[in-house]
Amino acid sequence: QVRLVESGGGLVQAGGSLRLSCAASGRTFSAYTMGWFRQAPGKEREFVAAFSWTGGSTYYADSVKGRFTISRDNAKNTVHLQMNSLKPEDTAVYYCAGAPRGSVTMESSYDYWGQGTQVTVSS
Repeated sequence: QVRLVESGGGLVQAGGSLRLSCAASGRTFSAYTMGWFRQAPGKEREFVAAFSWTGGSTYYADSVKGRFTISRDNAKNTVHLQMNSLKPEDTAVYYCAGAPRGSVTMESSYDYWGQGTQVTVSS
């Protein structure tokens, strides 16, 4: 059973920080691109950040660049998203996902998805 489980979401004031974690089990994701997506009510799910295996490259949506940092620990089969300077528009359910290939910004590239964790940023 392949499983991704997100944690670390919660309620935070604007300007605050949260650290999301994604724990993987059932397989190793060391060769996968690991990404974070988010979905606000009534909105499409959007790309947030990704960490590719090749070259250890990171990618960020323009809306979070400079505020969010993605990291991964292959030994522990985990990925994290450090979110700083949070804004109310960051409020969404955040999903962890794994992609074997393809564009890191496209949902269709990702084969495995977690159930999501709620992040709420108050003004």
